[in-house]
Amino acid sequence: MQWLPIVAVVVLGLMVGVEVSVSFVINPIVDRLPENAGLLARADGGRMLGRAMPFWYFGSLLLTAGTALVLPAGGWAAWTAAAVLALSIILTVAVLVPINNRGKTWTPETAPADWREQMARWDRYHLVRIVLLVVALTLLAVAVAA
Repeated sequence: MQWLPIVAVVVLGLMVGVEVSVSFVINPIVDRLPENAGLLARADGGRMLGRAMPFWYFGSLLLTAGTALVLPAGGWAAWTAAAVLALSIILTVAVLVPINNRGKTWTPETAPADWREQMARWDRYHLVRIVLLVVALTLLAVAVAA
C-alpha cells in the first residue's frame, strides 16, 4: 500500500489546484465578460463541475482516510486532514451546493436581479473552502513526509 499516500496527495493536490484556479483565474475572467456572458459561463461551469466534484471530494476523503490507516508515523496528520476535508464537504453541501444548484439553471431570461450578489456570496464561501482544502493538503503532505 505504499502507493496509496502518493495517490492521495496527487488527487487532493489536483483538486485543490482546480478550486484555487476557479477562484483566482476562471471566475475573475468570467466576471469581466460583457453583458450576460458571465452568467452563462458560471451556469455552465456550475453544471460541469457540479457533476465531477462530488466524486473528487469523496474520493479525496477516502484516499486521505486510507492513508491515515497505513501511515502509523504520520497518521495523526492524515486523520486531521480527513477531518478538515469532511468539514469542507459539510460546508459545500450546506452552503455552496444550494447556491450552485440555483445558478446552474439560470439564463439571461430567468436569472434573478441579484444573481451577481448570489455569485459573490458563493465566491466568499468558496474562499473559506479553499482555506480548508489547503490546510487538509498541507496536513496530508506532513503525514506522508513523516
